[in-house]
Amino acid sequence: MEILCVGDLFLSSENFREAMENALGEGSHEIREVMWAGEKAEEQHHLQQIMEVEGPEAVPTPDEIVAAVGSAEVIAVHFAPIPKAVLEAGDGLKAVVVARAGFENVNVEAANERGIAVVHLVGRNAPAVAEQAIALMLAETRDIARVDRGIREGKWPKKFPATPYDLFGRTVGLVGFGQVARQLAPRISGFEVKLLVYDPYVDKETIESFGCEKVDDMDAVFRESDFVSLHARLTEETRRFIGREHFDLMKPTAFFINNARSRMVRYDDLFDVLKEGRIAGAALDVHDDEPLGEGNPWLELENVTLAPHIAGSTTSTWENSVLMTAEAVKEIVETGRATNTVNAESLEGR
Repeated sequence: MEILCVGDLFLSSENFREAMENALGEGSHEIREVMWAGEKAEEQHHLQQIMEVEGPEAVPTPDEIVAAVGSAEVIAVHFAPIPKAVLEAGDGLKAVVVARAGFENVNVEAANERGIAVVHLVGRNAPAVAEQAIALMLAETRDIARVDRGIREGKWPKKFPATPYDLFGRTVGLVGFGQVARQLAPRISGFEVKLLVYDPYVDKETIESFGCEKVDDMDAVFRESDFVSLHARLTEETRRFIGREHFDLMKPTAFFINNARSRMVRYDDLFDVLKEGRIAGAALDVHDDEPLGEGNPWLELENVTLAPHIAGSTTSTWENSVLMTAEAVKEIVETGRATNTVNAESLEGR
């Protein structure tokens, strides 16, 4: 089988190729490489953010990738755009394997039309994102970023927007119980927190097996928790599904944590409640506009900890990404099927 590895400035094509050779056997298949053109990782990340909202047709067509497709049967890719022009560049293409859970950079509709499977990875960065969620909770309630900034400005800060308190023994509410939340639950258990979970698609027995309590009403999570941490998937159902009506339920001492996707939250509402001091604070790794840019109103708030969308950026995530991609390709090579196919019917037709 012929495989095209499409690298970017976060995951190189060489990383993909080495993982493929280890999984499939060096020399057993033709494995080619191409890099998504660009000189700055920030620019590629910005284009990826555009694709998250508008899809791969909204960014410049990657002519270097179009030219490289040739007779490839499988494309392995991370952030690079896979628009219709790429999918139409070769007649033998059977599958596109995306090295992350999100697949917004692939034109799935065009893939469907050509019978090309789109495969994504589930859980490749879940441990890293789970640990950052805990870090954000601690950073916000213990004012870590604020005191660091103050000291660097020549101050010795002792007063903060909210009174600091321990994470130990508190109630933590999780909205969504996918791979990240399932990694978070055992990691945070050492703090002896009470874990409330709202996820209508996960059964009570599964949730309780992780030491959590299932609640059937999302309002209960916001009303009862000291920390509300968002871990749902971005779908049409969850797009902007959290807003003012939920924040108004929160304790004035509670914190909101989001290192999932910004577009599940009405950020204008969150901004307003933070500016009003309605809740103690928030910690955000994901934003509607990335980077925020000079003069952004979020930079004026004192009761929010901001991170630049780095929850999954660890060595283990990059290692997992290429290894899991290689395993997915191996499954396609050996069985003609793929476990995590977004459009399952497409692979059967190839």
